[in-house]
Amino acid sequence: MNEVVSSRGYLGDERNMDDIELPLFDCDTLTMATNNFSQDNKLGEGGFGSVYMGRLIEGQKIAVKRLSKYSGQGIEEFKNEVKLIVKLQHRNLVRLLGCCIENDEKMLVYEYMENRGLDSILFDKSESRVLLDWERRFNIIYGIARGLLYLHQDSRFRIIHRDLKISNILLDSEMIPKISDFGMARIFDKDQTQAKTLRVVGTYGYMSPEYAMDGNFSVKSDVFSFGVMVLEIITGKKNREFYSDNDELNLLGNVWRHWHEGTALTLLDPSIGNSYTEAEVVRCIHIGLLCVQEHAEDRPTMSSVILMLSSETPSLPNPKTPGFSIKKNHPKTESSSSSVNQVTVTMLDAR
Repeated sequence: MNEVVSSRGYLGDERNMDDIELPLFDCDTLTMATNNFSQDNKLGEGGFGSVYMGRLIEGQKIAVKRLSKYSGQGIEEFKNEVKLIVKLQHRNLVRLLGCCIENDEKMLVYEYMENRGLDSILFDKSESRVLLDWERRFNIIYGIARGLLYLHQDSRFRIIHRDLKISNILLDSEMIPKISDFGMARIFDKDQTQAKTLRVVGTYGYMSPEYAMDGNFSVKSDVFSFGVMVLEIITGKKNREFYSDNDELNLLGNVWRHWHEGTALTLLDPSIGNSYTEAEVVRCIHIGLLCVQEHAEDRPTMSSVILMLSSETPSLPNPKTPGFSIKKNHPKTESSSSSVNQVTVTMLDAR
């Protein structure tokens, strides 16, 4: 990397980033590329800041994640995201193109995803929405599973994402899913199976019970989040909202009730139409329920999930009652910070 265009440098020792060779964009370049971070260029907003569409002078489209000066993600989380994702290469992970650390600004530059976040399509109920048939939904589920297996097992590291949710799944022009947002991810040692934190940061509706309540996290915490996403993708509904006849159950509770009653297929998003195979849908609901089991040891690994999705496992174990199958007296979507068993829990809006 000897030659660079005028808008970029390279990030190394001077930024205390452990010799990571990564293009370093200057703030003026990104300000110009995003039309001064205009509302028209804004793609979305999350717990740590906003994301903007930009176009470099060379014509390349980019997505710029601009951290809020008041966000919970400080310089350490920012560096963590850079260090992690620059080492990872997989078709189901979003690709980091560079970053900017200048004055009070901290920005990450990613490849631009033509179809934006899965949430913007899955939960869009307008007439003009892009419809997701069953084949696309299944391919998205499978792609997320492949990306997560890479993080947990197939890369050089064992990485726990810790903030998997529908809005962190981006779709490229061919609707290939990409896992994004590694600010809260953690690398485990080779023989490490779990860790504990006193600062739990995550999104209401996606966190596993052991992580939300006690601060314990492992690959099985990500599996729980994956299971929630599977059920959301199948139903087109959000777990943090409430359903059933009396609007008293969250999505996990409602799916579990229908599974018990043998009516799980009635939960399928009506917009899918007739473009599905009943056995495949039921199998995916079954897998989703296995992933959201209350106890971590009852959940499958992602390698097992891949086999299940590939129909290479002839019979699946019976699921038990899901974790966080809750009724309506629980809080819904507000961001909040609370203390449970002396663990500080910061909830981020799932968007």
